[in-house]
Formats: sequence, structure tokens, C-alpha cells
Amino acid sequence: MNQTRKLTLSAMFLTIGMILPFFTGQIPQVGNMLLPMHIPVLLCGFLCGGKYGLVVGFILPVLRSGCFGMPPMMPTAIAMAFELAAYGTISGMLYEKTKNTIGSLICAMIGGRIVWGIVSFILYQMMGNVFTWQIFAAGAFLQAVPGIVVQIMLIPILVYQMGDDSHLYR
Repeated sequence: MNQTRKLTLSAMFLTIGMILPFFTGQIPQVGNMLLPMHIPVLLCGFLCGGKYGLVVGFILPVLRSGCFGMPPMMPTAIAMAFELAAYGTISGMLYEKTKNTIGSLICAMIGGRIVWGIVSFILYQMMGNVFTWQIFAAGAFLQAVPGIVVQIMLIPILVYQMGDDSHLYR
């Protein structure tokens, strides 16, 4: 039953991740600021565990790119796949060990952005483009401040609201 529940929740988070960007997708700058695919992946990690968060995080941007053409597959969706996989893995693993939602969230957000930067650097190099520290800082932090704030405010509340029985989802 526990396995079925985790798979069902993971499918739900994947679906939410496919739909949520439609609310911001008409204005790409807003989507880049609010990071709508990050929230369901982080929640999946917290509520289902790191393995499920990894899979949902990796599949989501690639599947969305294949179905809707957004985000563009190269380099955006590929780099996001690794970034979101890191978010889901780190949030799930740390939360399982510490039960500290805020600390796990912040570590996941930092770790995912570092992974995104490394993968983006490699992909940009393969494409013959330059990926500078300025591009990294702008993409990972400066443009993302509203999304970071939303995640820090929303994720702990949602994890808490999913109840004290959230241990059943592990």
C-alpha cells in the first residue's frame, strides 16, 4: 500500500508540474521568476522520498518539453532535468534524516542550482556557447528571487498541511 501511495502521489506531482507552468507560461519572464515546476518536485521529494523526487524531477522538464515544446529541450530542459532531479533527491533524503523542512529545502535549492550550473556549463560548451558566472548568477539566483521566496513560504506550509501522517508517504 505504501508503494502504491508513493506512486500515486508521484504521478499527481508530475501532473501538477505539467499543468502549473500554463499559469505563467504565456509570459516566460514570469515563469523564470516563479519557477512553477520546482514546487511539485520539491513536494514529491518531501512527501514520497528522494528516489521518487529524483524520478519526477528528471522526467518532468523533458516530458513537458516533448509534449509542449516548453521549456526548449536544449539546453534548458536537459539542464532543468538534472536540477529538478537534485531538488527532489536532496529534499527527500535530508528531510527523511532530519525532519527539518526549512533546512532541507534550502539545501535542496542550493544543491539543485549548483547542479544546474554544472550541467548548463557542459551543455553550453558542447553547443559552442559561453556560460559565465554572470549567466549562472542571473539564472540561478537573481531572476529566481520571487520563486525562491514563494518556495520558502509555501513548501513548509504544504508539507505541514499534508498532515502529521506524512510519515505514511515514506
